[in-house]
Amino acid sequence: MFNHSDILQTIDMIDHQHLDVRTITMGISLRDCAHNDIDRCARRIYDKVCRLAEHLVETGCAIETEYGIPIVHKRISVTPISLVGESCSAADYTPLAQALDRAAQECGVNFIGGFSALVHKGMTVGDERLIRSIPNALAATELVCSSVNVASTRAGINMDAVALMGRIIKKTAEMTADAGGLGCAKLVVFANAVEDNPFMAGAFHGVGEPECVINVGVSGPGVVHHALQSVQGQPFDVVAETIKKTAFRITRMGQLVAQEASRRLGVPFGVVDLSLAPTPAKGDSVARVLEAMGLEVCGTHGTTAALALLNDAVKKGGLMASGHVGGLSGAFIPVSEDEGMIAAARTGVLCLDKLEAMTCVCSVGLDMIAVPGDTTAETLSAIIADEAAIGMVNNKTTAVRIIPVPGKTVGDCVEFGGLLGSAPVMPLHRESAAGFIARGGRIPAPLQSLRN
Repeated sequence: MFNHSDILQTIDMIDHQHLDVRTITMGISLRDCAHNDIDRCARRIYDKVCRLAEHLVETGCAIETEYGIPIVHKRISVTPISLVGESCSAADYTPLAQALDRAAQECGVNFIGGFSALVHKGMTVGDERLIRSIPNALAATELVCSSVNVASTRAGINMDAVALMGRIIKKTAEMTADAGGLGCAKLVVFANAVEDNPFMAGAFHGVGEPECVINVGVSGPGVVHHALQSVQGQPFDVVAETIKKTAFRITRMGQLVAQEASRRLGVPFGVVDLSLAPTPAKGDSVARVLEAMGLEVCGTHGTTAALALLNDAVKKGGLMASGHVGGLSGAFIPVSEDEGMIAAARTGVLCLDKLEAMTCVCSVGLDMIAVPGDTTAETLSAIIADEAAIGMVNNKTTAVRIIPVPGKTVGDCVEFGGLLGSAPVMPLHRESAAGFIARGGRIPAPLQSLRN
């Protein structure tokens, strides 16, 4: 329960430290929407999403008004569409994406996730059809997000899928070139994807989830940054304890919102995802949190250790505050969405290799990174393979959301707007990995996968 002091502290965090509920996400199962006629399947998808999510936005807005807690996004995640569409005879699943987009627009949500496939051990016909439909689908829709899981600790890395995804990212960038390759900002390639992630672009409603569920994603890097100002020069165990206590308060607020949304909508409460998800706004940056620990610039030596401490302390504090912490929960490091990361990347201190090292200890992976438009599909695939290997070996979720910006080169900048922010185009190694990617097959699961 909140006491009077907790309430006052929470009000201050909301008013002055950028604390918000980043998203209320309703997960919806579409497994009963399958049909061999794609038009009827699309109609079933539209009808079910609209029926179950009809009151999601108005409920979120009502909670926001009554409790004074900003709720930035209201979102929907659905069953991976490759599973729903597999019964269709059509080769292109774009009509299903368009049905999702229409439903999202009708419900008034910000995004809908789940144009997805899980291919970590191999691809079915439906999986491959969905993946090949991604460029068209993202070019033809506004609110649809897509994800593909290409690796897991138990299965290894599906290098055929990795190779294909490099080509898909390139094509998606080309088909959305007039918006700076924006389609790629709505496309994530995962290793060890989780089923209850409320954050976009990687959200989908897993097959182990109930018919419908409410998951909440809470943010608050500005709150953590403010808290660290009071422990300047103190040892790291004091820093960790300060972050844990702050994460506890943030998570309690998220659970309050999640339970209230669950009660009003008559939908089970799933998880609170306590992820420090930054925005381009000043004072809402994970990079600035790391710098508050004593780093001159995020990306310099010591950054990975600082991020490891932050990620661990956030998880520990969150777990004490809620019995249902899930999703990804930790610290995100999206370059274009973090004011401090953008600044560090522009100076060249923060490079792709350092970001890759940081993903070993953070919640996700290489996120919202702009690279030259002439980057080859094989290079994109190699970047995905590296990140998937980190996730596979370390038994953690990793991901790649990378944008080869058409017509842009190193030193240019691309503007996406809103929470997606802006990104300097970052350099990549020039040497080719084409021969490596051309091998195909599967990289075997590591020894630690044999845990039974």
